[in-house]
Formats: sequence, C-alpha cells, structure tokens
Amino acid sequence: MANVIPFRGVLYNPAVVKDITQVVAPPYDVIDGDGQAAFHARHPNNVIRLELGLDQPADGASNNRYTRAAGLLQAWLGSGALRRDAHPAIYPYTIEYRNPKAEPETQTKTLQGFLSTVALEEFGTGHIYPHENTRAAAKADRLELLQACKANFSPIFSLFSDPGGSILQLLQKSVDRDKPRLDFQDDEGFRQRLWGITDQGILDEVREAMAPKPLFIADGHHRYETALTYRRMRRQQAGASASNGLQPFDAVLMLFSSLEDRGLTVLPTHRVLATPLPAPTEIRTLLKEVCEIEEVPIDDRNEQETRTRFLRALRGRAQTGHAFGLVQRGVQAFFVLTLRPERGAKLGASPRETLDVSILHGEILPRLRADTASEGSVVYTKDDQEAIDLVRRGTRPAALLLNPTKVSEVRAVAAAGERMPHKSTYFFPKPLTGLVMNVMEE
Repeated sequence: MANVIPFRGVLYNPAVVKDITQVVAPPYDVIDGDGQAAFHARHPNNVIRLELGLDQPADGASNNRYTRAAGLLQAWLGSGALRRDAHPAIYPYTIEYRNPKAEPETQTKTLQGFLSTVALEEFGTGHIYPHENTRAAAKADRLELLQACKANFSPIFSLFSDPGGSILQLLQKSVDRDKPRLDFQDDEGFRQRLWGITDQGILDEVREAMAPKPLFIADGHHRYETALTYRRMRRQQAGASASNGLQPFDAVLMLFSSLEDRGLTVLPTHRVLATPLPAPTEIRTLLKEVCEIEEVPIDDRNEQETRTRFLRALRGRAQTGHAFGLVQRGVQAFFVLTLRPERGAKLGASPRETLDVSILHGEILPRLRADTASEGSVVYTKDDQEAIDLVRRGTRPAALLLNPTKVSEVRAVAAAGERMPHKSTYFFPKPLTGLVMNVMEE
C-alpha cells in the first residue's frame, strides 16, 4: 500500500525571513553553476546553502559542503529562521503557470497536489514505481547530503490516478483558499501557494483514499533511490528491521499530483550532440529503411517562421506516429524524421520499446554512428529554441529533437517494471525547494 504519513514540516519563519522569494530555489538538478552562485548571494538563509552548497579549496572529510549544510540547518533551526510545525500535517500546494511551449494567448494552467511524507518501498515490492534509469554519481552526492543533514529539502514528485478528482476536491474543501500559508510569485512569474491541513479526520480520509493507489515517480529518482540506500544503512547500523515499526528514516518527502490533472505538462528532452552526423544525402541512405525524411528549407530572411513550421511539422507527425527533428550545423534545412509504419510494426511489445526516446537510441542513432555513449557527448535541453540555437550558432554540430513523452506512456513503462532511458521526460512545472522540509525527528 502507499502509506502516506503526515509530518511536522519545517518551514521558513515569516517573522524572521520576511520575503520567501529570497530563500527558495528551483530543484538542485536544474541549477547551473551561475545559478548556484546567484542563489548563494541572494540571501544568507537561501535553501541553496543546504541543498547545493559551494565547494571550498580546503574541504576535507570533516569540513565540506555537506557538513556545512548540516551545521547551517541546525543554526537556522536554533535562530528561528526555520521552525517546525507543532502538529503533523499534509500541505496542499498549487502552481499557477504558463506552459513555456504554448502559444502566448494560452490561458494559465494550475498544477495541484499535496506534500507529505510517504513510507519507502523497495522497487518491485509495493506500489511505488520508477520509470527512469539513474546514475551513480548523482546518488553518491545526494547520499552524502542525506547522511549529514538527515533531512529532505526538496520533494520527490509522484503521480497517482484520481480520475474523478476526489482527493484534490477533498483537500480544496478542507482549506481556506483565501488564506494560504504561502502565496507569492517566483522568479518565473508563477504563482506558488501552500496550505496546511492538521485536522485528524481529514488526514485519515486522505491516507485511506491514497492507500490502494500506485505511485509513479515523475521526478526525483536519484533522491528516492538514495533514500532507500540510506534506510538500508540505518537499519543495518541499528540492527533494525521493518518489524521494529516505522522510523524517521523509513519515509521521504513527496509531492503527490494526479495523472489526470490538466495542469500537468510533460516537456520533451532534446539531444544536442558533440559529434557531427553524416551529410544529409548520406543520412537519407542510412535511414531509408527506417524513416521517411521531410525537408524544411531554411529561409534566412525569416528563420523564425521556418523554425515555427519545422516544429509544427514535428508535433503534427507525432499525432499518427513517431517523429524526430534533426538540425545540423551548416545545413540550410531542418529535417523531420518519421518512423515508417512497417518499421514501427516490428518494434517490441514492451512499453519501453515503443517510446520515441527508445526508438531514437535503438533505431536511429546507431545507424548515424553518433557517439552518445560518454556523459559529455550530449547536452540535454527541454527548450526547442535552445537546441536549435546551439547548432545554428555553431556551438554544437547537431541536435535531435523529440516530442514529449505522454503521461500514459510513463505509467505503462513503470507499471510493467521497466525503466526509460536517461533523460526521457521533463515534468513541468517542478516544485520549488524550501517551501516545506522534512527534517527527521530522531
């Protein structure tokens, strides 16, 4: 069962930290080096100092960014900059935003969900399912931070099925919509709102309703697997087991949102390559048995209009098949590669094998002899224009653009016990770090 556990959240104290916008930050894995430095400079209590501290030249085993984070956490709790809620709660949360890939006139969307902790489950043993592969270096970093701080600063993002919207309706009826605990615009202009529910009757209703529901991890696989590793370590150290009852290290902070929520957006993750691809004429020969290739000539007098037609063609072909965009440095055309129907019929039956990203890496890239094996050979971006710009400005030799993975595809892959290739999905918007934290009470 999915065991949702209300918890005593740790939040910034508005009496000490007057402006919440100065202390929250995006998830650590979307912050580059410049952004990291900027958030450190923004405010002495910015959560980046806990989640993604700066390395120092004299760092060693006893003094490093992880130990500094642990020291700062305790100092902020001691000074009152952070304070723990008096009672266990769940925290309804909404983000009002504009889809960055939508037309300008598109109306604002709202992602709804709630924050709580949830009992950890080993994959394959319960109702929590991953969908994406992870990498060892990222997990090692998160484990060091978790060991030092014994806290979750940012939530894992999970999805559950709620076709009738009953759970979110229950939450909406249980809070004063006009009196959130937090209500502000973030750096992107998105409206962020957070409430708290402590009524035991409502908490019991939510827990009961969530218990039979499978949870599909949308974002935060590294943090979830790190939490599992940390639990194993703590149990081994203490000689504890599941039979000893739930301990603080048996749960992890999570944002729960509905698969059916119209406010949920999935963006594509494009591949910008470091190695050149063959010339277009050779590509046509190499891919003739796999793809139909449509050329969109670039009009230098109005390249933006050409880009628009190219991207619309890419999205349109996805309505009836599998399509990919190709941009090459020095080539005065964009290309849409559409998988031939007869080739699609030969794909494996597993949900993973029919994903666009799997087809790209299994059917197309190997024929183009692109070196995508090494970590530094690919730049990943969710931004169509950035992917094209990196090639058109000469920074990178080629880019392959994808269509967004469907939420239904993510659910099918996870439910089948499979994993998507690395960087297959980009769920949007992502919850901010620092709104409410899970500092383990031990």
